[in-house]
Amino acid sequence: MSEHKDEPAQIQPVGNDAVLPFSVEGLDVRGRAVFMGPVLTSMLARHDYPVAVKKLLAEATVLTAMLGSTLKFDGRLTLQAQSDGAVSMLVVDFNAPDGLRATASFNREKVEEIAAKPDFKPEDLLGRGHLAFTVEQGARISRYQGIVVLNGGTSLEDAAHDYFMKSEQIPTRVRLAVAEMLTRSEDGTPEHSWRAGGIMVQFLPKAPERMKQADIHPGDAPEGTEVHDVEEDDAWVEAKALVDTVKDSEITDPDLGVEQLLFRLFHERGARVYDPHPMADRCTCSAEKISKSLKNFPEEDQKEMLAEGTVSVNCDFCGAKYTFDPAEVFGDK
Repeated sequence: MSEHKDEPAQIQPVGNDAVLPFSVEGLDVRGRAVFMGPVLTSMLARHDYPVAVKKLLAEATVLTAMLGSTLKFDGRLTLQAQSDGAVSMLVVDFNAPDGLRATASFNREKVEEIAAKPDFKPEDLLGRGHLAFTVEQGARISRYQGIVVLNGGTSLEDAAHDYFMKSEQIPTRVRLAVAEMLTRSEDGTPEHSWRAGGIMVQFLPKAPERMKQADIHPGDAPEGTEVHDVEEDDAWVEAKALVDTVKDSEITDPDLGVEQLLFRLFHERGARVYDPHPMADRCTCSAEKISKSLKNFPEEDQKEMLAEGTVSVNCDFCGAKYTFDPAEVFGDK
């Protein structure tokens, strides 16, 4: 997902829940940064998930927001992870221009066991499997999908790096962080919220030969196999080093703005920001869509639903409950 040029904008406080595109011309870098607060809190609040699962889902949401904001058409970008770990499935949808929704499937007992370890990290919940990035541009256009292997404990940052290296051949660096915020209101009532953020930089010089990267590690190649090594461009080495200095506390600090972080990282080179892309907590489910889906069920299942008298469907993303009269949905069977 290469970056496309946006119209320049004046530097203004972006606040929460907006992806901010930027460029650093001195390093031939383009990127995206986002700090999420109220929208993320709203999305996670409706799910009765363990805190550990919410942290992983928050990371996935931030990554999806940054990637989805690059879409220049009405479509959908989906991040979906499937593994044999404590979290068996993780799905985040970005529906252009700004809608986010997320859900997860997990084994609560395994999650609690893993999360209790002192060195726990959110990626420990993912076992072996795969992570897919899918872009859908409409019924008449073939969808695009890039797949990354999960080797057990693969972080979403590393998965993003692998995706861009293998599928896009674009040198990319990603940082993600999540924090659970516990505060008190003026009357002393406890308030719970979430903060998460991310920054992504990509090296896009005019001369393609400057983007050269080392080949994928040979893995189980015979002993003595020479590993291909290349000398990375100095500008990209500098950009990566700067992004690697970003602390989790900076990405999740409610008093630190995106622009302040970008200034700290790139003020010597000069960062230019563009119009922000606001994010929203927005599910795409509806009674009409679910009714159409029910009509595609096998006839045997439809007759069973008719016999029961009512059909109830819950949306895994937003928790909305829909109840239908089977006779109205299926007619006479």
